[in-house]
Amino acid sequence: MQDVKQREVERVILVGCQVNRSDEEFQQSMQELESLAKTAKGEVVGSVTQKREKVESSTYIGKGKVQELVLLIEETSADIVIFNDELQSSQMRNLHSHCKVAVIDRTQLILDIFASRAKSREGKLQVELAQLKYLLPRLSGQGLALSRQGGGIGTRGPGETQLETDRRHIRRRMTEIERQLEAVVNHRERYREKRKKNSVVQLALVGYTNAGKSTLLNRLTKADTLEEDQLFATLDPTTRQMQLPSGFSVLLSDTVGFIQDLPTTLVASFRSTLEELKEADILLHVVDCSHPDYEQHEKTVMRLIEELGAQSITQLIIYNKSDCKIAEFIPVSTKDSIEMSAYNEEDLLDLKREIEHSLKEIMIPYRAEIKADEGQILAAARAETMLSSQEFDEDEEVYHIEGHALKETAIYQLLKERSKKE
Repeated sequence: MQDVKQREVERVILVGCQVNRSDEEFQQSMQELESLAKTAKGEVVGSVTQKREKVESSTYIGKGKVQELVLLIEETSADIVIFNDELQSSQMRNLHSHCKVAVIDRTQLILDIFASRAKSREGKLQVELAQLKYLLPRLSGQGLALSRQGGGIGTRGPGETQLETDRRHIRRRMTEIERQLEAVVNHRERYREKRKKNSVVQLALVGYTNAGKSTLLNRLTKADTLEEDQLFATLDPTTRQMQLPSGFSVLLSDTVGFIQDLPTTLVASFRSTLEELKEADILLHVVDCSHPDYEQHEKTVMRLIEELGAQSITQLIIYNKSDCKIAEFIPVSTKDSIEMSAYNEEDLLDLKREIEHSLKEIMIPYRAEIKADEGQILAAARAETMLSSQEFDEDEEVYHIEGHALKETAIYQLLKERSKKE
């Protein structure tokens, strides 16, 4: 029982090597690594850093720094060493032999956090696939980490015995997961088609991890998504209905947070989930303006949106946490952006108005006449378009309506046929 208790919080040493980075960028990266370690329930007891022109091919850091690291491990009784970069199999193996404790890298740490956060079947499968893709070429360097008893940081997910089996078994498991995920993708595509057919407008919250996306989703839709001041508090995507001031309803989806150097295996495995971004009508890009590295966070997310092929979708930049914004904050994007706090009701109303304005930009304005006995079409116009005015002409027994609709929807075609004659 005592061993389990001790395992709850592991003593961690962080190691970073500054190569082709400014002092400020490197410092921010190390602070982020510390936040990641804390999210994985680790207690940081020390750190080792080094500035080099290029990393040491055999141990990532130089000989002297390896000796310094070994002494620090003995001094602090550390359980695990986490490197702020992706290690090669040979580097990991050599470091294990020197340190005599578990050694993992930033990628493995992020994958581990994802494994502990995944709740849905799809999320668990995606994380397991990413872990297997990452571990397959590195099995030879994993001996010490995989033999640890009682689990701990870097061992969550697929399980020790499964990873110690041969590569063929792992490849078979990967094929099986991909087959299961394919079924989920097909289901998601059918759901997407149904949504389009029903003229549902989709908005997606995107942004750096811990920017406040889940808090915004909860405040805008009265949802009950997990809110924590931690990295990757939300992993499984959540979709809720939101009503705009005009009465028009849209679907708002929360997505997994991005991070610098997001593991490529993770992006590949979560592609089916991230594909949702490409189907959104508007991306609500949330930036934490209280974070000193907000500018880099915004650029990182922009780059990942581009990698996913969603850069052509209209974006509204939301500079969140304005009540705590840093003194040096200057908006990177002045066009199509808003500064706000998710806890301010007035700000939330302003955001909804901004969303309406952005939607009108991508919608087509219409004016139509609907006969009194065409109640179904009128009801569809109210539900599926952004109605701005509606008047009933008793003499002609027709409704004169005006609003905005998405061009490719069935309701727009119906209203086009009933366009108001000038």
